[in-house]
Amino acid sequence: MDSVKLGSTGVDVSRICLGAMSFGTPERGTHSWSLDADASRPILLRAFEAGINFVDTANVYSAGTSEEILGKVLAEYGHRDEIVLATKVHGRMRPGPNGAGLSRKAILAEIDHSLRRLGTDYVDLYQIHRFDPSVPVEETMEALHDVVRAGKARYIGASSMWAWQFATMQHVAEANGWTRFVTMQNHYNLLYREEEREMLPLCAELGVGSIPWSPLARGRLTRPWDVTTARSDTDEFGRRLYLDEDREIVERVRSLAEKRGLLPAQIALAWLLAKPVVTAPIVGVTKPQHLEDALSAVDVTLDADEIAQLEEPYRPHEIAGHV
Repeated sequence: MDSVKLGSTGVDVSRICLGAMSFGTPERGTHSWSLDADASRPILLRAFEAGINFVDTANVYSAGTSEEILGKVLAEYGHRDEIVLATKVHGRMRPGPNGAGLSRKAILAEIDHSLRRLGTDYVDLYQIHRFDPSVPVEETMEALHDVVRAGKARYIGASSMWAWQFATMQHVAEANGWTRFVTMQNHYNLLYREEEREMLPLCAELGVGSIPWSPLARGRLTRPWDVTTARSDTDEFGRRLYLDEDREIVERVRSLAEKRGLLPAQIALAWLLAKPVVTAPIVGVTKPQHLEDALSAVDVTLDADEIAQLEEPYRPHEIAGHV
C-alpha cells in the first residue's frame, strides 16, 4: 500500500482511508445495514494487514458503537502507534441541551467519550463533522486547540461546509496562535464535483489535504444505475445527493472498466486518486470484496483522455452534504 503525507503535515497515511461508518450495532442509531462486531473484525484486520493505516469514524456512527468496535479490534491488533485514527464531533449523541454541536462544553465532553469508546488516550485526527452556526468560531477553535494541547488529539480537521466558513475558521485559528485544520473531509466523487469550484482550490492554497467522503457515491459508481441494495433502500440522506442525470457518468465508468478489464470501483477511485489535492478517499465497505477492490485501485492509473471521458457528462448540482 502506497503512503502519502496527510495534507502538509509530516504524518504518513495510506492512500486509502477505511471508513468505519459501516461498522456498528445494527440496532443502534440509523444504520440498520451496519456490520456487527463479528462481521467487522475480519475486515478491519485484513485492512491493517494490507497496509491501510488510516481509519475514520465518528462519535455519532451507530450511536457510538462504531467507535467501540473499532477500539476493540485495535486493541487486538496491538499496533496502535502505526494507525492514524480519526473520529468526529458535532452530531447529536443524547437528548437535551449540550448533547450535540461544537460548543466548548460539547467538544471537551465528546472527546473524552470517544477516547473511552475507542480504548485509547488520543486520536490522531479530531474533526468537526459539520459547521455549527450557533457557536462562535472563536469558541470552537480554542476548544479544539485545547484538545490538542491536552494531548488528546495530534491534529484537527473539518468536514463539509462552505469554503468561506472554512476560511474563517482557519483565519481565526491563525490570528490567535491556535491549532489549524490540516484536512477537509468533503463530499467529492465523479457524480458530485461542486467542491472543485471553491473548497478544493482553497485546500490546495492552504496546504490542507482532502479526504473525501462517499468517493463511490454511496455505491452508485460500482453498480448499474437501477440496481439497489439494502443500504440504498433505507438511505434517506443518500437519496438527496444524486440525480437521474448522473446515469451517463455511471455508464461511462462501467464502459471504461469493461474496456480496461477492471471493476467500476477501481475506475472511480483511480479518478479521485489522480487529483493532487486528494490525500486519501474514505472508503466504506460492507463486504470483504469491497475492501479488495479498494486496495487494488491504488495501482490503477488513468490517462488524460480517460479522465476527460469520465468528466465530460458532468452537469452542475445543487450543493449537497453540507448539512
